[in-house]
Amino acid sequence: LNQFYLPKFLIIRFSSIGDIVLTTPVIRCLKLQVANAEVHYLTKAGFKGILAHNPYINHVHLLGDNDWDTVMANLKAEHFDAIIDLHHNLRTARVKRALGVKSFAFNKLNFEKFLLTAFKINRLPPIHIVDRNINTLQSFGVTNDDEGLDYFIDETEKVNLHALPEAFSRGYIGLVVGAALATKKLPLPKLIELCMLLHPYPIVLLGGPEDAAVGKQLCALDDTTIYNACGNYTLNQSASLVKQAELIISHDTGLMHIAAAYKKPIISIWGNTIPGFGMGPYFGKHSIPHSLFEVQGLSCRPCSKIGYKTCPKKHFNCMQMQPLAHIAGVAKNHITSYE
Repeated sequence: LNQFYLPKFLIIRFSSIGDIVLTTPVIRCLKLQVANAEVHYLTKAGFKGILAHNPYINHVHLLGDNDWDTVMANLKAEHFDAIIDLHHNLRTARVKRALGVKSFAFNKLNFEKFLLTAFKINRLPPIHIVDRNINTLQSFGVTNDDEGLDYFIDETEKVNLHALPEAFSRGYIGLVVGAALATKKLPLPKLIELCMLLHPYPIVLLGGPEDAAVGKQLCALDDTTIYNACGNYTLNQSASLVKQAELIISHDTGLMHIAAAYKKPIISIWGNTIPGFGMGPYFGKHSIPHSLFEVQGLSCRPCSKIGYKTCPKKHFNCMQMQPLAHIAGVAKNHITSYE
């Protein structure tokens, strides 16, 4: 790209929270390693907050439900030099066809994932999705700086812990109770058991509006040591609560990746999905405590690369058999070591 004075790139990732956070090393490395690079990003309007304060992005383009033609016209007017397609689906193909410039797409490894979920034949390379994303930049001489993920919020979005009950101002465990699909998260009775095992250490429950009812039931166990933040905060405010936690316990979720971006110690709990898909907590070169819990030896796991509303086998052993006492013990040992 030496012939370009201001090389202009368009990165595309439409969804979801975690997947977008996992693209942040591409943004940073491209901006810092290509001289005078101008970096644009195209995503769905609902995910604007994830990228709005990223200092390595020159402009975020937002795709709503009914404004395709307008967005395409705006993108064409930018005259991009290259497209970095980190979603690689039919919609991104439409974008690339409309813009007609050179593009680079990451390998989704869909066939390998199919072999593993359908036939339990593991041909997946031991490569994290961050590195697969970075590989799209090889033609530009960009390499992974191993600095991990990024997540930026505005000062006004930071949650003042003094607004929480006093017990939480001295430290807390962040417990992410939700996940995109039911087979990726502990069922309510297991969450109740985990909260009781963690007692009396303060717990802030993290999740979206869809998790508020579960959060309310968990908070009823002891509202002096359990605080329900589910649905009461924006995503970036929840990220602020993640950043200020002593430790994060999470399912395979976007907030888990935000925790990794903030270099927080993480206990991750895996149900029907596996970290072998390349989506585990990513810290780059940083040595951050991370304990991973998945039930080994289940012939049905992984049953899907994404998840289901209910367990296809009806037993849900990948979550029902989680060693909750061990998980709570690891959490308490970590907290003790940080006192």
